[in-house]
Amino acid sequence: MEVQTITQEIGEITAESVKSQAVEVSGSVALLEALIVEGVETIFGYPGGAIMPIYDALYDYNDKLNHILVRHEQGGIHAGQGYARTSGKVGVVFATSGPGATNLVTGLADAQIDSTPLVCITGQVFAHLLGTDAFQETDVINITTPVTKWNYQVTDATEIPEVIAKAFYIAKSGRPGPVLIDITKNAQIQKFSYEGYVKCNHIRSYRPKPIVRHQYIQEAAELINSAKKPFIIWGQGVILGSAEQEFKAFVEKSGIPAAWTVLGAGAIPTDHPQNVGMLGMHGNYGPNVLTNDCDVLIAIGMRFDDRVTGRLDKYAKQAKVVHLDIDPAEIDKNVKSTVPVWGDCKETLPLLTALIEEKQHTDWLNTFNEYTAKEVEAVIHKELNPESGEMTMGEVIKQLNEITKGDAVIVTDVGQHQMVACRYAKLNKTRSNVTSGGLGTMGFALPAAIGAKFGAQERDVVAIIGDGGFQMTLQELGTIMQSKVDVKIIILNNRFLGMVRQWQELFNSRRYSFVDIQSPDFVMVAKGYGIDGKSISERDDLIPALNEMMSHKGAFLLEVMVTKENNVFPMVPQGCSVSEIRLK
Repeated sequence: MEVQTITQEIGEITAESVKSQAVEVSGSVALLEALIVEGVETIFGYPGGAIMPIYDALYDYNDKLNHILVRHEQGGIHAGQGYARTSGKVGVVFATSGPGATNLVTGLADAQIDSTPLVCITGQVFAHLLGTDAFQETDVINITTPVTKWNYQVTDATEIPEVIAKAFYIAKSGRPGPVLIDITKNAQIQKFSYEGYVKCNHIRSYRPKPIVRHQYIQEAAELINSAKKPFIIWGQGVILGSAEQEFKAFVEKSGIPAAWTVLGAGAIPTDHPQNVGMLGMHGNYGPNVLTNDCDVLIAIGMRFDDRVTGRLDKYAKQAKVVHLDIDPAEIDKNVKSTVPVWGDCKETLPLLTALIEEKQHTDWLNTFNEYTAKEVEAVIHKELNPESGEMTMGEVIKQLNEITKGDAVIVTDVGQHQMVACRYAKLNKTRSNVTSGGLGTMGFALPAAIGAKFGAQERDVVAIIGDGGFQMTLQELGTIMQSKVDVKIIILNNRFLGMVRQWQELFNSRRYSFVDIQSPDFVMVAKGYGIDGKSISERDDLIPALNEMMSHKGAFLLEVMVTKENNVFPMVPQGCSVSEIRLK
């Protein structure tokens, strides 16, 4: 039945629809109607045999649902991630069965570890063929169970409204994550009596937010009020909880220095006076060293992953730890907390702020500034202001900051350029830093930038990519061409797989094993997709080229040839304490 007929018979199908006015529709139509009620506007996908009935139904929904045809399913799910990260909404991805579904696995794993809300719909062979090794059949449920927050296989169309409602609720509630719904072809075709769509707001036995224990709030406040050298470290949980204002109020009333994980960047502006920099393996000098000097460590919406902590047996052993997190599984998982504060930080932070004393930890904050001065002299000045030689990645980011004024969305791939961009990019707004954190997925940036632009259409989106990672998903230039996506692409080309090369230099006696990578003429490749671009290697050309890129209407690719063997410092060597961070 055509969508126009549905509208004529029972009007727009929403939670308020009169259930007595049921109409017979296919499972595919029920799915699309569910997406509309959930507020979905954009879908990233790639059609195939097992999902063809859904795509056939989608033909009648072009005025309500914007489908972006990607060039590879992995590109589709990374685009969905980028969309979710900038918009704060659930990203939606379509793929067919077999290889289409398995091509989503990397993106699912990436979204799971980085807490990105997605609903992925995969087609599946007819139910009677399940388990027969039918053409393009794979057991996608068992394959994706470890990398999804929830998954489910639909074999009967009558299940679709309720299952999709659960999928969206689970994906976006509590600690967000990816959900995969596998729909057999017979369920897509099957007609049933459709009574409208009701959003889900409760599932028995699923508690997305733990109960806030006010006793722990009180205990945390007492620890913070008595601290002489307290230190705040925050992660993406602040952003996922839309708690930026509550966090800022807590930071400013407390007067405590605050540092961020890679995914937490942007929750407060980069140049906030209490923002002392980035944590972790390539983080700033002061935040790493002084983690092992503070007396109270306040962790908010972060999970103490190994890239932040270094050696756990030497991490903040002198400090009492207050850990705020929505996921009870993260409390005490890696670092034992003195006071666990369970709950959504949008709820717990105001309660805590009300109980803490207003202070200014001036001397302690100045200690961080002293370490910053050492880092500027040893590392930052030379990286951002080289006087001779080939261009550095850092100076490219510095000049980009001057042009964007810190208002652009920065999407990074994985490698040296990622760490340089995260260290030096100026971010004035939340949801401005889109990167693959926990999984470290090369090839992430180009498709994620496409999704990021659809999620934040009013903002400039700049993808910063290495020459290695770009070649993993460069086919998504075709998506940019066809969908006319206005993204700016900077390839920082050092002719190496740079991060692996750095480790081989420092820890394997310069035994450069298969890291010298040859690349095509990226500008010519882009032009083949109808995308303008240019390549530069001279410092004098950098600012004019960046200005040309940012003022260009439509997508633009800028290749910057940077020095080949430049290393990213500071660096905490693997197996070392954060206080053993190296400046060179």
